[in-house]
Amino acid sequence: MSDFQVTINGIAVDVTSGMTILQAANKAGVKIPTLCYHDDLVPFGSCGLCIVKQEGSAKIIRACAAPVHEGLSVITHDPELFEVRKTILELILSTHPSSCLTCIRNGECELQDLAAEFGIREQPYEVRLNERAKDTSSASIVMEPEKCIKCGRCVQVCQDLQGVFALEFIGRGDMTEMAPAAMLTLEESPCVRCGQCVVHCPVGAIYEKDQIGEYLAAMNDPEKEIVVQIAPSIRVGLSESFGLPAGTVTTKKIYTALRRLGAKAVHDTNFGADLTIMEEANELVHRISTNGPLPQMTSCCPSWVDYVQKYYPDLMDHVSSAKSPMQMVGAIEKTFYAEKMKIDPEKMFTVAIMPCTAKKYETIRDEAMYSSGFQDVDLVLTTREFARLIKQMGIDFLALEEEEADSPIGEYSGAGTIFGATGGGVEAAIRTAYNVVTSNELESVDVEVVRGLEEVKKGEVDFDGTPVRVAVIHGLSHAKEIMDEIRAAKEAGDQAPYEFIEVMACRGGCIAGGGQPYGATDILRKERAAGLYSDDKAAAVRCSHQNESIQTLYAEFLEAPLSQKAHDLLHTTYQEIPVYKA
Repeated sequence: MSDFQVTINGIAVDVTSGMTILQAANKAGVKIPTLCYHDDLVPFGSCGLCIVKQEGSAKIIRACAAPVHEGLSVITHDPELFEVRKTILELILSTHPSSCLTCIRNGECELQDLAAEFGIREQPYEVRLNERAKDTSSASIVMEPEKCIKCGRCVQVCQDLQGVFALEFIGRGDMTEMAPAAMLTLEESPCVRCGQCVVHCPVGAIYEKDQIGEYLAAMNDPEKEIVVQIAPSIRVGLSESFGLPAGTVTTKKIYTALRRLGAKAVHDTNFGADLTIMEEANELVHRISTNGPLPQMTSCCPSWVDYVQKYYPDLMDHVSSAKSPMQMVGAIEKTFYAEKMKIDPEKMFTVAIMPCTAKKYETIRDEAMYSSGFQDVDLVLTTREFARLIKQMGIDFLALEEEEADSPIGEYSGAGTIFGATGGGVEAAIRTAYNVVTSNELESVDVEVVRGLEEVKKGEVDFDGTPVRVAVIHGLSHAKEIMDEIRAAKEAGDQAPYEFIEVMACRGGCIAGGGQPYGATDILRKERAAGLYSDDKAAAVRCSHQNESIQTLYAEFLEAPLSQKAHDLLHTTYQEIPVYKA
């Protein structure tokens, strides 16, 4: 239903109250150029590229932030607006290095695309670059200040979407910089390495630590046995890098590509997700039955764990001690699998293809990540790095035949797959926890109450007369609401408001993680999630406890969920991390 009409370049457009001129123009099929604007963020018109003229007025309006109103008529393109926009781009380029060929964003840069669209072939202004040094202090993210165009997206994401405040505006006017507070390094700042600044930056000013070279070195080392696992959301994320529609499942082509890339064994992190559920669900039941700290919170997202350690250390005992699926797989690969396949774990080079920049740091987070006697996961490549690697090695991904993963760490349930979407961890846990509590199976394993992109989802699941209250949060800024509620109840000595809580740092969950293809919007998030849910729906086994390879692992090696051996290999502890306060 429309509220009224506006006119865009003479075209009548039905609009609703609250829409912006930019949105109305999009509806009319008119593209207004932007750099600072992003669908996830509140527009504030910093770049000035989206200026339009209001007919009958001398006013120049920034379309991204200006709401429509009845009787509005605007001109979005004419020679004058073209020249103004071109001048703005030329001024931005005068503070940006001309190193496109060696930039990690070459071919995927919004500034580069606009410069080409506006036919900019020379630089009429004196070049003035930011002389602040490149920041490589983080194990996950690199900052190159000289490439920053001051759009402010990274600051908005870090403060408003994530609530972390690792980045801020420093200085005024032409001297404004986007940097950690007090000009600290990223590693010294409260950064939780989620990488949302990376995927929202329109240029190459912030990007993932590129480790493709380390993979290639292992490929060419005859002493290395490369073993690779892929995360749940990779199967729907990688497709976009090869021109396929968002949400297209490419799991079996990925397995083939990895073998072409020298992998001696190809595994699936979904197996680790099933293993995590076995430990996490049993841990939840144990906490409920023994009056342990409730609610229990998920521990699969390393940025979320980092956030708790920095901002809510008094609630660390509520976080599940279960490691993430990636780390569980690494530990099992270098123990159970190495023994089974008679591979020297010292020669095994374990690689994880992940949607997440924080996973790079997680591999070295603490001594628990060396539970096999070695570094459990040696290397993490993001989805973007994996796509670049495939292309560098001349592999025609779309032409690949489909192959299976290697048993037993390649077998997984549908529950393992949906881990990649917000709410998937809770849904998977419910499917198994219900069985642990009641010895029965859920009549319907589709738990709709925890699905979707609502920022905070709350619900109740009936375990044969026992209500289990759950909450699902994605985007760390929304975690504060729940954490403060839990803290208040704890301080007052009241009953916990929930039994189980899932938190993922990134909006939409891992499907839109900091290492996924650029350009994620809620439309893309829904399409990627739909791909995972369709994969779950088609799975022969949809509950983690029904995965026969998981059952075999416990029977032959781990003994039982929460056993001492499982604790030693699959669980961890947490410590407070002091946060810089200005």
